[in-house]
Amino acid sequence: MQNKRLIILLECAIFAAVAMVLSFIPLDIGSSFSISLGMIPMYVIAIRRGFWAAGFAGLLWGLLHFLTGKAYILMPSQAIIEYILAFSFIAFSGVFSKQVRINLAANKLKEAIQWAWGTMIIGGLARYFWHYVAGVLFWGAYAFKGWGAQLFSIVMNGASCLGTVVVSGIIISILLKTSPKLFLPK
Repeated sequence: MQNKRLIILLECAIFAAVAMVLSFIPLDIGSSFSISLGMIPMYVIAIRRGFWAAGFAGLLWGLLHFLTGKAYILMPSQAIIEYILAFSFIAFSGVFSKQVRINLAANKLKEAIQWAWGTMIIGGLARYFWHYVAGVLFWGAYAFKGWGAQLFSIVMNGASCLGTVVVSGIIISILLKTSPKLFLPK
């Protein structure tokens, strides 16, 4: 049992590190829209290990932003919301992980992919909700002329969430087809 916990913690650290490396691939358009490729390994660990592991891996990934200089910090409260809360809420990417794994193990690929998309959407929305909140509270001064902070934040964070989930979902769907054992720990 102790070895299993250690293995899960190590997997979380590895997936967080891979997510951080993927974060350095420039897919930003302007200062407010980006596709977060780091969500791909987060979705893998979420499906592979579930809610708590996804939350821990997400927290590690968020903390790595500080260590690598990738955190955009206006003030401490904004940093906590965007890098601690938002990344910890990646945990919600694991809410249907059991259903994905059960269907995958039963060779029901279509059902596994459907559950995976559901869990990725929930996890993406959970993370980007906090980015929306930070956008309203802290980034409103950067809104387009004539846009309020709420509209700017919902449009930019909504587009980033949608783009991230779609790109990640396509890759996760391919991985579920080609490498199902990646999602089925022993």
